[in-house]
Amino acid sequence: MRTGVIAKKVGMTRLFHEDGRHVPVTVLALEDCQVVSHRTAERDGYFAVQLGAGEAKQKNVAKPQREHFAKAEVALKKRVAEFRVESEEGLPPVGAQISADHFVAGQKVDITGHTQGKGFAGAMKRWGFGGLRATHGVSISHRSHGSTGNRQDPGRVYKGKKMAGHMGDRQRTQQNLEVVRTDATRGLLFIKGSVPGSKNGWLLVRDAVKLAAADDLPFPAAILETAAPQAEEAAPVETPVEETAVEAAAETPAADTPAPEAEAPAADAPASDENKEG
Repeated sequence: MRTGVIAKKVGMTRLFHEDGRHVPVTVLALEDCQVVSHRTAERDGYFAVQLGAGEAKQKNVAKPQREHFAKAEVALKKRVAEFRVESEEGLPPVGAQISADHFVAGQKVDITGHTQGKGFAGAMKRWGFGGLRATHGVSISHRSHGSTGNRQDPGRVYKGKKMAGHMGDRQRTQQNLEVVRTDATRGLLFIKGSVPGSKNGWLLVRDAVKLAAADDLPFPAAILETAAPQAEEAAPVETPVEETAVEAAAETPAADTPAPEAEAPAADAPASDENKEG
């Protein structure tokens, strides 16, 4: 038993096979799905992995949760969920980010989510009732659900009677859905068919419980390598010989050459005209 992942429903599209066939798929995105903490048998009585996904603002997270995320050295998460595992070997390290390669193409998965809310719905839409006659005799009660109980015996309406009421927004699990393709670079899962929930809704994706898991699945999880590769050292740029010589000459100070001394006037030299006038 492996851990699952928390994914966000992006929408639907279709993919083409090599033979030209196309298959409708639902696109699920893994947004920073990280391991927040562990549940162990010694402390909690069972083994489980607590995952967090999405990015939350600090003002929307209570202080105890902020301390919980800070202890794990992960960013604030918008959605948190637990996934049971069998033993301690199935616990990925705290802080590890789960990759989309956690699942493989052709694998079957179970997806849990909240269905789309329909608000207050009538019996025909909610339960598929046929309604009353649409011609004469029923006035404007064509879509009513009909009688709700018996006569004096039992004198009440049985519990669970299908009537009008709130429809949708229920937690549902769709089983044995096929993974058509995965994209680890963008963190995307392509699931064949539809899944419960509306767009931007959070879903829990697990391995199918009713089918045997494949042997090539990564265990305990496919961890995304977040360490950035070191930048290569830049090779020295060769400078032409002429430019090097010019730069060297500009940087080297000129040699100190003594200034020529002023020649002293000769003693026998005649005085100038200005001196004579003075």
